[in-house]
Amino acid sequence: MSRFQVRKVAVLGAGVMGAQIAAHLVNVKVPVVLFDLPAKEGPKNGIVTKAVEGLKKLKPAPLGVAENAALIQQANYEEHLELLKDCDLIIEAIAERMDWKLDLYTKIAPFVAPHAIVASNTSGLSITKLSEVLPESIKPRFCGIHFFNPPRYMYLVELINTPTTNPEVIDQLESFVTSAVGKGVVRANDTPNFVANRVGIAGMMATMIEAEKFGLSVDVVDDLTGKKLGRASSGTFRTADVVGLDTMAHVVKTMQDNLKDDPFYSTYATPKVLAGLIEKGALGQKAGAGFYKKVGKDIQRLDFATGEYVAGGGKAEEIVARMLKKPAADRIKLLRESSNPQAQFLWSILRDSFQYVAVHLDTVADTAREIDFAMRWGFGSQQGPFELWQAAGWKQVAEWVKADIDAGKTLSSAPLPAWVFEGPVADNGGVHSKDGSWSAAEGKFKPRAKLPVYERQAFPEALVGEGAVEPLKAGTEEFKNEEVRVWSLDGEVLIASINAKLHLISPTVTEGLLKAVEIAEAKYKGLVIWSPDDVFSAGANLEALMPVFMTKGAKGIAPEEKKLQDMMLRVRYASVPVIAAMRGLALGGGCELAVHCARRVAHMESYVGLVEVGVGLIPGGGGLTYIARRAAEMASAGNANADIFAFLKDGFTNAAMAKVATSALEAQKLGYLLDSDIIVPNKDELLYVATAQAKAMADSGYRAPLKAKFPVAGRSGIATVKAQLANMRDGGFISAHDFHLASLIADVVCGGEVEAGSLVTEEYLMSLERKHFCSLLEHPKTQERIMGMLQTGKPVRN
Repeated sequence: MSRFQVRKVAVLGAGVMGAQIAAHLVNVKVPVVLFDLPAKEGPKNGIVTKAVEGLKKLKPAPLGVAENAALIQQANYEEHLELLKDCDLIIEAIAERMDWKLDLYTKIAPFVAPHAIVASNTSGLSITKLSEVLPESIKPRFCGIHFFNPPRYMYLVELINTPTTNPEVIDQLESFVTSAVGKGVVRANDTPNFVANRVGIAGMMATMIEAEKFGLSVDVVDDLTGKKLGRASSGTFRTADVVGLDTMAHVVKTMQDNLKDDPFYSTYATPKVLAGLIEKGALGQKAGAGFYKKVGKDIQRLDFATGEYVAGGGKAEEIVARMLKKPAADRIKLLRESSNPQAQFLWSILRDSFQYVAVHLDTVADTAREIDFAMRWGFGSQQGPFELWQAAGWKQVAEWVKADIDAGKTLSSAPLPAWVFEGPVADNGGVHSKDGSWSAAEGKFKPRAKLPVYERQAFPEALVGEGAVEPLKAGTEEFKNEEVRVWSLDGEVLIASINAKLHLISPTVTEGLLKAVEIAEAKYKGLVIWSPDDVFSAGANLEALMPVFMTKGAKGIAPEEKKLQDMMLRVRYASVPVIAAMRGLALGGGCELAVHCARRVAHMESYVGLVEVGVGLIPGGGGLTYIARRAAEMASAGNANADIFAFLKDGFTNAAMAKVATSALEAQKLGYLLDSDIIVPNKDELLYVATAQAKAMADSGYRAPLKAKFPVAGRSGIATVKAQLANMRDGGFISAHDFHLASLIADVVCGGEVEAGSLVTEEYLMSLERKHFCSLLEHPKTQERIMGMLQTGKPVRN
């Protein structure tokens, strides 16, 4: 099979999007060269240099680790166009001006390699029009590629072909963007603003119109249209502020200029309030004011009536909030029938969205699948509009929408298409079925793409109505208790899935994982610890131990703590490889479980750290033992016999300051992932890669490490750390309790009161962990921190 190799990517344009796309390519280890215009003064690469430096300060961080900015090769169009000849993919991301883009394409055309794909990251300009200036030889290799901002975190990428794009080129690009860049691809038709922005921005405009009609303030609208409605927590107006009101207005203008025959055209008029804010320069978050304004620590909202900023904090009425917790069918019925203005507003915006996507499906997207995934991945909705409609009862909701259209209550008089009421969709009860999703243009259900890259996804995201098997009900079950399911998908590798809340490690989870190791050793090649959601494990379950603590005190906790530690060692020394398939949170006990596995396969967005000091404790599940062992291993690497303390400092600091890696790359830097561990860009490929690792290790003759003693820094190391801690305490940088906690951490990682270089075992260090952990449980300051965390979910500083 011929494979599209991407050895290097060029990004043209070092603006906000171009620079962040380059940053994310570096995150996923794709070499990249970032171009911009030559600077008029100073070094010719000045514009790009400034953009790359800016990446280090940007929040949320576009880079996995800031120093990787140095890996972005810098170039300008005057001196470095020859570099394009070595690039397999060229992504153009300059300003949204058709004339500028066409001029740039003319300039680069002679330098594009004969096999290279050229793609424009436009957010709405016609890809076909852009292609017209290109030489005939490049046209088959040209398409649109629309990343969403911020590109590291937003899962959606839209791909748009032209009539002359070679289908194989789009397939190649989809495979690369899915697996190597880690994104969810939606194929969009070449219509204004493509899929997500077309539907999403139209929805925001409709929301603004309905909010004005019902007299609702921006803060109330955002509370109603945020998490309570199953959408992004920023709601509507806050989302506009984050995106930038000028950016939003630009997307709206594309609709105004190009959709004059659209039956919803009147809703695309720029609201007076939006135009007024833009005129004043209040462009949203980046300008410090938009629909909201931060004044000191307070967030004020815009009052539509006066144009002034007033105190915010308005919320949904309790009766409406209760309606939104009901199942889809009950929820929509209650909203529609309620006389409450907030409920009526919500029914109106949902009805508007159902009408909009049904009317436009035949032109905007190949199937309803594309629209629902675009809204999930690009706008943070838990369900797309078609999914919600289908879940609420297709025929009944369709009748309600039709009744409102007939009564003149809707924003457009456009009728719902005939396929809504009769034929395969009506018979199926919605647009998604086991046979695929509805294509209005072709009048049939179409299955998902069958590209080989999707064979790497055992459980791709499923849509309502597809009838996909839920991961925790799939495969062959070997064992199950209340919080762990042990199962296999292929009969070769065993999977242990923790399903407790936040996957907290309780005695029940410990029991389940021990059982999984036992079964794996008896009849499988290896064991993968994996769960289908975005938490590996947020730590040990302190609440589960409270009854024991209340009756027996710290003495009762010690045996439970030893069981946890013994489970970690059982995982480490299992006769088959145990792989941690990590995604999202791996904190405290979750981090400890991962470091005791034979290998870690981590999604790029993994947040890893030992955070126990936040609740006034120290890591007690082998985390500090791991830090001491790794320091000894690194000090002796290559027969260096280096000073252990030099390798211990970072590990100690990470635990004492509860540092959390904000990416898998940073987790490697902090030492919680090793260079030999694997970072996976796409969340849906995690299980596939982890399973492949388990098989490869088993087939390579895996043996568990031999138990061995290792040297520690001893009492001299403890003394050095304590001296530094005393200075921090006396200078007011840490509290007395922080000093106490850090001293206990130092005692464990340095091996206690022994001579420097003394040889110790993991069990010995774990006994120190256990002793200090249990002593802290009876400390009043620790109890304050634990109760504060359980009551408020926030750490207490004391």
